[in-house]
Amino acid sequence: MIVPHTTPSPDSGGTARTTRAVRKAVVPAAGLGTRFLPATKATPKEMLPVVDKPAIQYVVEEAAAAGLDDVLMITGRHKRAIEDHFDNAFELEQALAAKGDNVRLDAVRDPARLADIHHIRQGDPLGLGHAVLCARHHVGDQPFAVLLGDDLIDPRETLLSRMLEVRDRYEGSVVALMEVPPDQIHLYGCAAVEPSGEDGVVRVTGLVEKPSREDAPSHYAVIGRYVLAPAVFGILERTPPGRGGEIQLTDALQELATGGTVHGVVFDGLRYDTGDKADYLRTVVRLTCGRADLGPEFTAWLKEFVAGLEEDGGGQEKRNPLAA
Repeated sequence: MIVPHTTPSPDSGGTARTTRAVRKAVVPAAGLGTRFLPATKATPKEMLPVVDKPAIQYVVEEAAAAGLDDVLMITGRHKRAIEDHFDNAFELEQALAAKGDNVRLDAVRDPARLADIHHIRQGDPLGLGHAVLCARHHVGDQPFAVLLGDDLIDPRETLLSRMLEVRDRYEGSVVALMEVPPDQIHLYGCAAVEPSGEDGVVRVTGLVEKPSREDAPSHYAVIGRYVLAPAVFGILERTPPGRGGEIQLTDALQELATGGTVHGVVFDGLRYDTGDKADYLRTVVRLTCGRADLGPEFTAWLKEFVAGLEEDGGGQEKRNPLAA
């Protein structure tokens, strides 16, 4: 636990304040999920199953595991399923209780017990920066975390907890960084960095949203985890639309970085990108293989399946793979 202390803080422009532990998380979930159509025509992309839980539940579990007990979902139209998932389902719970099915009963109850969960609609889809700005009244003048649902961090990793520790020491804002191949940097926000003197932690001196390979200041991509100072709200409020006509969180972080108040935690652990079809499928396979209840049997089948593909020269199986 962090002992409150008074110190000049970059959160408040250098005036003395009491350091506050981060307790709130914001989860933007208003995207249309067009890359997964037609599956996402009536189902929010965040509710697509990853093994036996919707993707967004992994994100909320990550926040709760790091000690964040207040979660605000930024949703949009046709996202009611997210609210229902994190609510109690009394009829279903009663039916499972009557059957004595305590395992499934706990699984149904778990989402609502993870944290104090709130919901607000973004309204106009004006970008990630605008989604974060929608959280202003809920967050107030406290530091807070932002977790993007497309990036799933393996439950065995402690990235968010590490970021919170860095925030405790340096204050300001903290972003998660991951080194990516040069030909992929255009897919991400990219950070210019310099050493901080601490292993695995850098000082961020600038950020660029989806730069070309030639213009990228480094190979460090910003992935979907942030711990932000409340000062970001004032900047977002006056940030004009940027790339794609949207209000970019990267643009606001660039201003904070110029003031020397942004640090980065370099992550080299297990991350799954569920915003891409192929990566989504790989995520399901990897997490299934890691499950004690499913992994051994599924892995054995997967080895046999792959061996069959190799025997066929990489072509389709001669028999229906669903028959296995």
